[in-house]
Amino acid sequence: MYKHVALLVRRDDTTHEEFVDHWQNEHTPIAREIEGVTRYQTVLPTDPENAEFDGIAELYFEDLDALHDALGSEGSRDYDPERGKAKEAREDVDNFLDIDRRPRFIGEEILQKDEVDGDTDGLYKHSAFLVRQDGMTHEEFVEYWQDNHTPIAREIEGVVRYATVLPTDPENAEFDGIAELYFEDLDKLYDALGSEGSRDYDPEKGKAKEAREDVNNFLAIDERPRFIGRETVQKDET
Repeated sequence: MYKHVALLVRRDDTTHEEFVDHWQNEHTPIAREIEGVTRYQTVLPTDPENAEFDGIAELYFEDLDALHDALGSEGSRDYDPERGKAKEAREDVDNFLDIDRRPRFIGEEILQKDEVDGDTDGLYKHSAFLVRQDGMTHEEFVEYWQDNHTPIAREIEGVVRYATVLPTDPENAEFDGIAELYFEDLDKLYDALGSEGSRDYDPEKGKAKEAREDVNNFLAIDERPRFIGRETVQKDET
């Protein structure tokens, strides 16, 4: 399944609380009806003052062309749909988002572990927006990530769901991939992956420690934005 992930940044004249109010109550009813959307979920930060973004919006499509028609293709943060709910949603974006500062990512999701049968509503989620080390090609990065790191990450203590997202157009993507780890307990997430306010973390034991040590083999961790939040499923027709 193809997925559009938007890392949302509010307008300068809007507080986080005002942003959330408009996003959840005005924009979300439009976005869930965008043509081709089969699943839509929003993620609110657990610690807004220290979060790198104001929220994440994730829209799923079965067809990549339908995604591009609705939300634009890689290489541009802006888009200009001509009709329907996609057009209405784009027009509403200007009411609460700073679209020029809103990174986004289009990719194909690979489910690596799922102990919740896809029911992510209310779960805590760590999203890491991955940037490869200098001197490594995207293909080398993906091979190491999928074959070496993922078997460790899926066994991190407390992880109930784990997905990786690979870019559909790596040359124009803003990141080399996304790693999404879900927890039922926020303290377990913090123990394994650190809390908001720091891109780095230092777990003391288990698979979390092993995964952190392995990160140095393929990631530029200082260039890797991340986001910790609680997910709400707004629509699911998958």
